[in-house]
Amino acid sequence: MDHNLTQEFIDRAESGEVGSRLVSETDRVRVWHIHARPGERLKVHTHVLDYFWTIHGPGHARSHQPDGSHFDVEYETGDTRHFTFAKGERMTHSLENIGDTDLVFTTVEFKTSANAPLPLARGAVAV
Repeated sequence: MDHNLTQEFIDRAESGEVGSRLVSETDRVRVWHIHARPGERLKVHTHVLDYFWTIHGPGHARSHQPDGSHFDVEYETGDTRHFTFAKGERMTHSLENIGDTDLVFTTVEFKTSANAPLPLARGAVAV
């Protein structure tokens, strides 16, 4: 793993910005739009809330892990995956588009999960 990505894992370990843009937030959910063009890598972020994502088209991504490892994923339109975190559990990663199509996801986090939501940086408010 390159030095910049290693530093990003350190600097953004508490970042709850799990998408490109927060499009809606209530007392129960946060809804994120995620868009990564070919070759683009999303910033490191940490999941602590139960959530699911759905992808809107096919694609190929690499998930970078804090220990320097990574794994690749092939997506088909409509693929959906659900995650649940017990109290104190978390997942930190960065997603890189290694395919030749845009990756477009919707991610929904449940603020009523076992863990409190991580704070969001100023400017990450729903529009």
